[in-house]
Amino acid sequence: MAIEMTVEALDFPALIRPGSMVCWGQASAEPLMLTQALMERRAEIGRFDAFIGIGWSETADPAFADHVRFHSYCATGTNRRLAAAGCLHIIPSHYSTLPRVLAPRVDVLMLQLAPPDSEGHYSMAAACEYLRPLVDSARLVIAEVNDQAPATPGPHALTEADIDIIVHSSRPLVSAPSPAPGAAEQAIGQIIAGLVEDGAVLQVGLGSLPESALQALAGHRDLGVHSGLMTDGMADLIERGVITNARKPFDAGSNVAGLLAGSRRLTDLAHRNPAFSLRETAYTHDLNVLSRLDRLTAINAAVEVDLTGQINAEEVAGRYVGAVGGAADFLRGAHLAARGRPIIALPATAKGRDGPVSRIVARLGGPVSTSRADAGIIVTEYGSADLRGLSLPERRARMIALAAPEFREELERAVATG
Repeated sequence: MAIEMTVEALDFPALIRPGSMVCWGQASAEPLMLTQALMERRAEIGRFDAFIGIGWSETADPAFADHVRFHSYCATGTNRRLAAAGCLHIIPSHYSTLPRVLAPRVDVLMLQLAPPDSEGHYSMAAACEYLRPLVDSARLVIAEVNDQAPATPGPHALTEADIDIIVHSSRPLVSAPSPAPGAAEQAIGQIIAGLVEDGAVLQVGLGSLPESALQALAGHRDLGVHSGLMTDGMADLIERGVITNARKPFDAGSNVAGLLAGSRRLTDLAHRNPAFSLRETAYTHDLNVLSRLDRLTAINAAVEVDLTGQINAEEVAGRYVGAVGGAADFLRGAHLAARGRPIIALPATAKGRDGPVSRIVARLGGPVSTSRADAGIIVTEYGSADLRGLSLPERRARMIALAAPEFREELERAVATG
């Protein structure tokens, strides 16, 4: 039976062992009252580890690295401050394997839950994904029960038997401003929209490019959702009647995701809404599940793509800014799904120190986050190239045509000189 107490009464130095790892929900799922209290008492605990996902709050401050070793799969959001300060330890893991990577390491799990229903079931609120499996493996589970958190339907609700300590709160969830798409992003969104069939099942990543694609889908019909995360752009399409999930071969009528990564608009829409289902990563990212989703359309962004289709989604000029994440999982699923569309999008150029630089490159400047064998359709504002089934020379020609015109001759010379 869970013990209820105030956050002031939480004796973190007695609960957390030096050298152990603490994990909490990411983005809007962060139990902010708990994480703030933990950081305030970090020195009393001694040196310990913390696994964090997408950062939307000020919790993971480089100043707190005096006693906390921050680990993550990504440098997204406020995590970039940690990465820039050399205080972020990246675990380069496919999202599908993340629960297995974390289970042996996480000792203390901190959750944000919605208040219990009449049967005593606590909703996972804004995130289920890799958190739910850790409930069973962590030594200690501390829950912030927030009466402003959405009671999101799904098969993985908790009871008091799953929780060791409960702290009550009432506060808005953490949110992040929606990125405003520029002209290139808008053009890319329109091109992607032309690749999406009515009845397609969508997966999107975070950022202005996937959101631009969602905005361009307003004229489509009977789209579905099976995604690692849901965003405000999806909420808009649900409210417009564009996303209905009516044609999904299973989970019909249900928006399936692991994380609500949006504003209050999205979480309010999900609250007690039977059209939503928060699921574990073992389901959302499972290749056998994805391959059975007719017209699965995976829409993800990249830092750069080389002429053979190798994708860097992690580093810019030696700085870690992204993640391996779930892109490869969904690209592989879309490759196998009937009429699937594995899409990677990026503007053709980025701002460099001395002017624009091409993001279509002869050789990657960072790691291969996704192999060329998993590449599918590459999109820039100059068009799209379906690389599936193409030879390397054919790929190089198609990729050069996606580059900004001022860089095409240089790329052709790179191919000619090997």
